[in-house]
Amino acid sequence: MNCQRSAELFAEAQELIPGGVNSPVRACRNVHADPLFIASAKGSHLTTVDGEDYVDFLGSWGPMLVGHAHPDVTRAIQQAALAGTSYGAPCQAEVELAREVCAALPSVEMVRMVNSGTEATMSALRLARGYTGRDKLVKFIGGYHGHGDAFLASAGSGVATFSIPGTPGVPASTVKDTLLAPYNDIEAVRELFRRNPEQIAAVFVEPVAGNMGLVLPQPGFLNGLRELCTRYGTLLVFDEVITGFRLSYGGAQGRFGVLPDLTTFGKIIGGGLPVGAYGGSSDIMSHVAPQGEVYQAGTLSGNPLAMAAGLATLRILKNADYDALEKRVHRFVMDLDEILRNKGVSVQIPHIASLFSIYFTEAPIIDFSNVQTTNQALFESFYKQMREQGIFMAPSAFEANMLSFAHTDDDFERALDAALRVKF
Repeated sequence: MNCQRSAELFAEAQELIPGGVNSPVRACRNVHADPLFIASAKGSHLTTVDGEDYVDFLGSWGPMLVGHAHPDVTRAIQQAALAGTSYGAPCQAEVELAREVCAALPSVEMVRMVNSGTEATMSALRLARGYTGRDKLVKFIGGYHGHGDAFLASAGSGVATFSIPGTPGVPASTVKDTLLAPYNDIEAVRELFRRNPEQIAAVFVEPVAGNMGLVLPQPGFLNGLRELCTRYGTLLVFDEVITGFRLSYGGAQGRFGVLPDLTTFGKIIGGGLPVGAYGGSSDIMSHVAPQGEVYQAGTLSGNPLAMAAGLATLRILKNADYDALEKRVHRFVMDLDEILRNKGVSVQIPHIASLFSIYFTEAPIIDFSNVQTTNQALFESFYKQMREQGIFMAPSAFEANMLSFAHTDDDFERALDAALRVKF
């Protein structure tokens, strides 16, 4: 496909922006390609600055579950903008969105709006530490909870994509209280509790890991975390920045029936605009200032544009047929798996709801160590050939693909036809 204008813009961007991008994985270095510059998006499609059309299997890394430029969401943003873009004061829309989030998530009674998933997880950690009076946290190797210092120990997502060693710029003292365990290894978590009784403030986990590629929780893993946290007086924090309102309208906790103490959100609840949130029981959330003693603030938090977009999105999703979309994604994944295996390659394509990842390996994907042994050369070849045929996918094996209600059967057929033409 023609990418001349994208190449020109990328060359210019590299003189003005570190690496030419404002978020590292967009640079596509892991697959040795240049990024595409997007001019517009509609439904399940993107149009580049070169006028090329792509079926979007990434959805802005998750927010676009109802599709790009959905008319209801666009209308809500336009109407909100006409009344002003930011007040630095409360507005009605933030109350309405908070009500929708609390009604949808079984563990959330109160919620605080912020401006990104990273801000949500950083704030939730501070709250967990303030509430428990403890300092240590448990996170999982390869798990990514934003770029807050304490979370960058053995992080996934872009950190894994670029094989960045350690945590440059993060003092050792900052991560000394971060305890690590392999995802899906409940015995390793149990051992951390044995060694650190009455010291662990929180266990942070993506209930379905989406930042080491897609890794599904093994049976009993989430329940085991809940039991350990309850026993030791530790807060269980579900990072539902990706899974919230995507795995089901009630998120991963609604789907799996495991209730965390705190939940972090982002992406979908802003309808494509910058947003984040964290919430939990009234007892815990009442410790957040100004009601409580744990300070957190943000000038643009709850701004009317993001609140309007999120509210419009959730109102669409409340009546959406999640089961039907999951069945369509399942059929697509099964067909894609068959196509790739018929080409003589080993492949695993874990999937749930509207999420899937492609790993070129025969080994089951249980944790980050499995992900790291997958065939990166085959992934790069597959990615480049699919993109050349107009399929826009996650440019890293450490990221998940995220589909939408806007995807049509023709979109899936176009992707399968492209896969049939891939050569290894």
